[in-house]
Amino acid sequence: MNETPNPALSLGRKILAGAMVMMGILHFTHADTFASIMPAYLPWHLPLVYLSGVIEAALGIALLFERTRVLAAWALIALFIAVFPANINMALHPELKIAGLPPDLPQPPAIALWLRLPLQLGLIWWAARYRRPRAAG
Repeated sequence: MNETPNPALSLGRKILAGAMVMMGILHFTHADTFASIMPAYLPWHLPLVYLSGVIEAALGIALLFERTRVLAAWALIALFIAVFPANINMALHPELKIAGLPPDLPQPPAIALWLRLPLQLGLIWWAARYRRPRAAG
């Protein structure tokens, strides 16, 4: 049974896809910033930043096409879970400076680092909306 496309869901998918492509590009243009927030226990910070940038951009593009949308949605959910340790690391270690911020821009306050953690759940929910075949979006 064919569902009637939902314009809001379709627009949301395009926005998420665009955001992922943009984030992927930022991994290359601001690689030091992303490397600076990675947990110390992870090796090869810069190569992992570049790899995650490629993956984020590719998944954003894949989300746009019906043929790859479901796989991209599931992969985005996995990606959002995989990068969560970097967000936790930032919250646990607010004394670590985020590299690459302009000198006149202050480091984020510790409370902001904790408040952003629930946003990851929102991203997972957003990607999950596109994980079923023939979702109206």
